[in-house]
Amino acid sequence: MSRTLFIADIHLSHKEPAVTAVFLHFLETEAQQCDALYLLGDLFEVWLGDDHSNFLIQKIADRLKALKVPKFFIHGNRDFLLGQRFACASGMVLLPEEQVLTLYGQRILIMHGDTLCTDDASYQHFRSTVHKRWLQRLFLILPVYLRGQITALVRASSKQVNQNKSISVMDVNQQTVEDVMIHQQVNMLIHGHTHRPAIHNFNLQGKSVQRAVLGAWYQSISVIQLDSNGIQLIELPF
Repeated sequence: MSRTLFIADIHLSHKEPAVTAVFLHFLETEAQQCDALYLLGDLFEVWLGDDHSNFLIQKIADRLKALKVPKFFIHGNRDFLLGQRFACASGMVLLPEEQVLTLYGQRILIMHGDTLCTDDASYQHFRSTVHKRWLQRLFLILPVYLRGQITALVRASSKQVNQNKSISVMDVNQQTVEDVMIHQQVNMLIHGHTHRPAIHNFNLQGKSVQRAVLGAWYQSISVIQLDSNGIQLIELPF
């Protein structure tokens, strides 16, 4: 059966070998039986630059490269520095932060999803800062160990700040969702980032539309399958 798979928020790290093992098994099994695989950001817990490599990064690149189906990647908020070098090593095609697809008669927008969380003003300010090209170039000039220290400090600060934020603030803003879907003229939106897996059905400009959200791979596999029968959210425990 023809089908396309979407995943996000794997958060691969040497600290979580179980997640790595499950992801590699997914690549060797379910991912082999699809027309294309779309990775919608945060494949890695942290990305310090394409010039940084270790056993985990090399293994993931090799296994993705061995997967003989088209693979596409949209940057997340954890791995937005992932570049063309790793994309080539893993056989992935890098996509812009918003990409429209036409599949199985549907016009679909895919994205990581953090830009939809517009109620979180402090995060959006932080995001706009770290996406400045000059700052990214400056960061990548630094030694890898120093980049790691800076990233750890930023992450620790972010965790502390988020403890004081409400759940609703860190979720997507419905008006932003509707605005981007209208702008892109789509009837379906697929994203990750919020770690709140669900398929939301609502009306937009007199039409029934859907927003599908992927979960994080912390304790279960989260996959969205799209085929001629429609969309399905698949969640399986490790």
